[in-house]
Amino acid sequence: MTFTALLLHNPQFRRLWIAQVVSQLGDWFNAVAVYALLLDLTNSATLVAAMMVVQLLPLALVGPIAGVVVDRMSRRTLMIGADLARAVLFTGLIFVRSADQIWLAFVLVSLGVVATAFFEPARTAMLPDVVPREHLITANALSAATWAVMLAIGASVGGAITVLVGRDAAFVCNGLSFLASALALRGLHVHESHHTLHAPGADVRVRDGLHYLRAHPATIALLSIKGVWAVAGGMMLLLTVFGQRVFVAAPGETAARGIGVLFAARGVGAIGGALLARAVQGVDAARLRSLVPWAYGLAAVGYIALANAPTLLVGALAVVWAHVFGTLLWVLSTVLLQLAVDARVRGRIFALELALHTLVSATAILLTGIGLDRLHIPPRTLATTLAVFFLVPAVAWAVALMAERRGAISPPT
Repeated sequence: MTFTALLLHNPQFRRLWIAQVVSQLGDWFNAVAVYALLLDLTNSATLVAAMMVVQLLPLALVGPIAGVVVDRMSRRTLMIGADLARAVLFTGLIFVRSADQIWLAFVLVSLGVVATAFFEPARTAMLPDVVPREHLITANALSAATWAVMLAIGASVGGAITVLVGRDAAFVCNGLSFLASALALRGLHVHESHHTLHAPGADVRVRDGLHYLRAHPATIALLSIKGVWAVAGGMMLLLTVFGQRVFVAAPGETAARGIGVLFAARGVGAIGGALLARAVQGVDAARLRSLVPWAYGLAAVGYIALANAPTLLVGALAVVWAHVFGTLLWVLSTVLLQLAVDARVRGRIFALELALHTLVSATAILLTGIGLDRLHIPPRTLATTLAVFFLVPAVAWAVALMAERRGAISPPT
């Protein structure tokens, strides 16, 4: 099924997708405006870096609790509540007017990210109840493509609105985007299967999710796909450094050109990866698992090419290549978990996956920054190291899959 056909013929998925579009568009509006606010009021790059951490760590810290709530409550109701909370919190940034009020920005953004920690696992866990099993690849590929397009559109439009109209307009637009998302979800009517799998009054606990993982070790491997790919967070920092130091054509040239091109290439690659995932028809889990080592390996090839690229154009093409296969990994991980995990614990598993991904990503960014600034490791060397790292999971998955196939065909003893 094509993206268009899925949207036209599944009105419930269409509402869920509209909620994603408007809320992610608002997110990028907000990101540009918040960074501008911090720099305008304090001129501190350190505070901007701290805000980036604040936008990641709450997802990891709140994840286990959020997963329990997602599996206990109506996921639709929870998403609407998260949207309403984010509308109020992010609009509240208009009250930050001076450097001594910056603490308020950190509080509001932190609480808004906490709300996101409930929204995203609920949306992902609900998807198998909204679309048929055979359409999960298409639905998740469209979700990944939407994220990439919103990255490109939201950041550029948000920057333009911030410059032309002011930060407050961007904050208000972000708040309105969450209200629009809540309105779209209000009309969403779907049977939430996890409700029928819990006995009335049953206690839903974090440790039940951990027990589930111990009983299903193969799920741990699926859970790790995005967690390992999150090491690419270090590469995101390196993209800014390549734009500033490596691909500067002339002394005194602004870094904005190189950074803009490389981040645009990231978005193009993500769109290409979503389209590639869409081309993978069917939901045969064994077939999807067989693509995982190839995706890791080909993403590594792209990053190796970036590390050795002689020009910005070649570097941008390498980034596109790497993120085509990085996005394919993202979609494969989501679909395989949706197929494998019981609905009754799906919220906890996806919340744990989100927590793991954000924690690894934040750690990778921090360690890459230390490698650049304190250990003075050249950017190309760091990029090569990160690229080679992704060959490790590629080989590990290939070996595991070969062992699985040998076990499946070996005669009984």
